[in-house]
Amino acid sequence: MHNQFILSPFFLEKPLPVAERLASPEWIINKPQLPEGGQMACMSIVHRHLADIVANTVKSGHRPVSVVGDCCATIGVLAGLQHAGLMPRLVWLDAHGDFNTWETTPSGFIGGMPLAMIVGRGDQTLLQAASLAPLAERDVILVDARDLDPGERELLQQSAVLHVTKVAALPQLVSATQPLYIHLDVDVLDFADAPAMKYPVRGGPELGTLCAILEHLANSAPVVGVSMTLWDLEQDADGRTAHASMALLQAAIGEAEHDNNIGSGKPG
Repeated sequence: MHNQFILSPFFLEKPLPVAERLASPEWIINKPQLPEGGQMACMSIVHRHLADIVANTVKSGHRPVSVVGDCCATIGVLAGLQHAGLMPRLVWLDAHGDFNTWETTPSGFIGGMPLAMIVGRGDQTLLQAASLAPLAERDVILVDARDLDPGERELLQQSAVLHVTKVAALPQLVSATQPLYIHLDVDVLDFADAPAMKYPVRGGPELGTLCAILEHLANSAPVVGVSMTLWDLEQDADGRTAHASMALLQAAIGEAEHDNNIGSGKPG
């Protein structure tokens, strides 16, 4: 399957121009003009544009591979998949749970809420703006999430989301027939392999282990979409985190030994 790479160079509602240096000429850049306005309004525009690109990509017979600055943009990817007639199961790999709501968050950071939103919990403004129907909790597998806030942990335990703390268990949980959307926040990796993160958490699976599991999924399940949340581009002077992150992405699309027009990952 041909992979269509899509870059959304934003962190929440803020432009992230350094990310544009990652893109190859074949990539689609999702860069709508944003008005002066509130955070939700601007994010909604980014997500709606991303949803349109994803839907058109699927309808053209290609697989969307979305590279984004934050995990909230998964809302746009899922909306686009739904608009194209796909109802995938979601595999979410992240050092964090992203399962807070305004009631549980200790920080007020909306970037810690998208997975809760996607299953219909908490604020639904972004889902409604993108015309995304919430996923059933039983159709979500959260992998790792080794750093959870107390209220977030309680909410997750009350839910039907399948929380898998060890990535080695993932292949046994995925069907060979059900469409799959894989989302990677690269901070899921072991800090030793990928230290340049906005919100680093010690521990996590090693690069080789996670690449092998992702490549297995790519070759054994119908993966209809992949997305990756970027590392901290400005802190990655030696390119180590870029190399690890791009290796993960290549594994997730089943092309670990091929370049596939993926940029070097080093800005500049």
